[in-house]
Amino acid sequence: MKKLFKTMTVLALLIILLSGMTAGKSEAASNTTNQDLIIINKYYNKLAYYHNGYLEMVVPVATGKTWDKTPVGFYEIVNKVKNRPYYTGKIPGGDPRNPLGKRWLGLNVNGTPGNTYAIHGNNNESSIGKYVSQGCIRMHNIDIEELYGKVQVGTPATITYSYKSFKELTEMYGYEFKGYNM
Repeated sequence: MKKLFKTMTVLALLIILLSGMTAGKSEAASNTTNQDLIIINKYYNKLAYYHNGYLEMVVPVATGKTWDKTPVGFYEIVNKVKNRPYYTGKIPGGDPRNPLGKRWLGLNVNGTPGNTYAIHGNNNESSIGKYVSQGCIRMHNIDIEELYGKVQVGTPATITYSYKSFKELTEMYGYEFKGYNM
């Protein structure tokens, strides 16, 4: 019995240690300079994309119906999918009825492998700018197609709820803001 207790304790500590390392890696990735950065601000329901210190796009988005649906935190893009199927509704990718739109940028929210939370398109353009999703960040299809072409797997993505400007947020996150390229 003591051996089982020791084994379970070691496993629990290992899980805690590894989860802390993952969170630290995501946060550290958002605190570097001269790279890409995505900031989603739920206060304004806007997304900003930075490349090498320059702001390249600011677009409206839709986020979670309730505060907890779109978790605040430091994440990264862990996969990119064109025309992802909507498995729940059995709707194939590329179908105009697909609520996920034409592009999917999977996020590692709460340790997920990018198949639960994402920045993606949609089939209801009037939902953009509102608090309506189950947790993902919805964009106009034209905007997600542009963003999809710019970002790489590993791009840091920060989700926040703040009255601050995007410039103020970059300073707060330690990202070197150099100017505008829009």
